[in-house]
Amino acid sequence: MKNDLPISGAIALGFEPVRDEFVSLFTEKLERGGGVSIYLDGVLIVDLIGGWADRACETPMSADNLVPVFSCSKAVSALTIAWAVAQGKLSYEQKVSDIWPQFAQNGKQDLTVAEVLSHQAGLSGIEAPWEPEDWFDWDKTCTRLAAMKPLWPLGEGSGYHPVTWGYLAGEIIIRATGRTIGTILREEFCLPNDIDFWIGLPDEQHGRVAQTSKPTSIPSGFANLNEIQKLAFMKPWSSPGRKGGAAWRRMEIPSANGHGTAKAMAKLISVLAGDGHLGERMMIPNEVRAEAMKERVAGMDRVLPHDLSFGAGLIRNTPDRHVYGPGDHTVGHTGFGGSVLFADPDKRLAFGYVTTKQDSELVKDVRAARLAAAVYSCL
Repeated sequence: MKNDLPISGAIALGFEPVRDEFVSLFTEKLERGGGVSIYLDGVLIVDLIGGWADRACETPMSADNLVPVFSCSKAVSALTIAWAVAQGKLSYEQKVSDIWPQFAQNGKQDLTVAEVLSHQAGLSGIEAPWEPEDWFDWDKTCTRLAAMKPLWPLGEGSGYHPVTWGYLAGEIIIRATGRTIGTILREEFCLPNDIDFWIGLPDEQHGRVAQTSKPTSIPSGFANLNEIQKLAFMKPWSSPGRKGGAAWRRMEIPSANGHGTAKAMAKLISVLAGDGHLGERMMIPNEVRAEAMKERVAGMDRVLPHDLSFGAGLIRNTPDRHVYGPGDHTVGHTGFGGSVLFADPDKRLAFGYVTTKQDSELVKDVRAARLAAAVYSCL
């Protein structure tokens, strides 16, 4: 292990406190390797990379390293869904069963696209018989979800869908557009704008992925789990097998296996912080962004031990719920381990943070919160 902390990147004049806070995370041993990037009014003002890409702390993190960001993938996927809505391929208010008839089973016939995207479908986990390997069969998984009876009465709030969300959203998009979420992301968002984010990582990109370190504790609030929480997180089959392996990286799981950089995440979510453009191209016009970001359900979640407000695939700040910085209208998402992206449309600020030292908190990671506080102190 080398002693000198490698830090690279750039920061705009006046935002030095963000760099100071980023360095502090390493000196306090809260971080091993990661990055933070921030756009303000479309301009990149912070782009920092630090620490180590390997567990042995011998290879410095670089701009070329990708980090698995887990549920941050949901917010990125939500952008592709909003794009499909803007293209007239889909409506948030339409019934899922209109485009996926098999989904009407067991009382789910009236669920809307927005209700499914806001974790109200009651399908937050799969009951036995199910195996970790079954997640790698897309059709089998979607068939099982379509046939399921909701785990709680519909209309009675949210229950976070850690993995199943990606299959539900993904099948909706396939049926509406003929393309997968990963394909739309690549062809419409990333390739035209040189954005380094992937849902479904090609084999030739696997060597770029930084090594992660698992949390050493369970999430707070998870001491006494109910059966719905156990199905979502704690059963042997609650998530796909072979996480971190080639098959897991290669497959498109829009809820869970996105890979990217902090800069890529901040650039993507900037679509919701600004006027809907990426480069010269309008991606999500104002009226669709408002629909994507508006509150669909709020209250104590049945799976996550938090009082949350959900939009269409996004976690929302409200005046009495500040998850991502101080803004009352900020939207974003946290990924398992601590990676975060968010957009504050009031300040026109977009934030991306990736980490290889995974923490156990599932929503409110202290490191991202400190970095966010640092940038807001400079505004």
